[in-house]
Amino acid sequence: MSHDHSSDAERRTHGDRRKRQIPVAVERRSGRDRRQQGERRRQVDPTTCEKDYSDEEIVFMRAMDQYKRANRRPFPTWSEVLEVVRSLGYRLVAEPTALPGLPLTPGKGD
Repeated sequence: MSHDHSSDAERRTHGDRRKRQIPVAVERRSGRDRRQQGERRRQVDPTTCEKDYSDEEIVFMRAMDQYKRANRRPFPTWSEVLEVVRSLGYRLVAEPTALPGLPLTPGKGD
């Protein structure tokens, strides 16, 4: 395979892209806008595409993330999830209600 040296020279004289003056995209948001949201960073769960979580949900998600990282458990069991929930202080203190999306089964919880 022969190599044409004139194309190399032409490429070099054409100009190095790094030396060209190419405008950089301008940041349109001001830092002030972000600070007005408060210190709370918006948490976005890519699996659900939900954008706004309650403070309670954020605390739970962070606790789960911390547990998974510390214990190298990317997919914790339900027992481990319950362990994290209990460590946050949650206890069963009320009568069960219907699961979201399911009717309360008559006779259960009586």
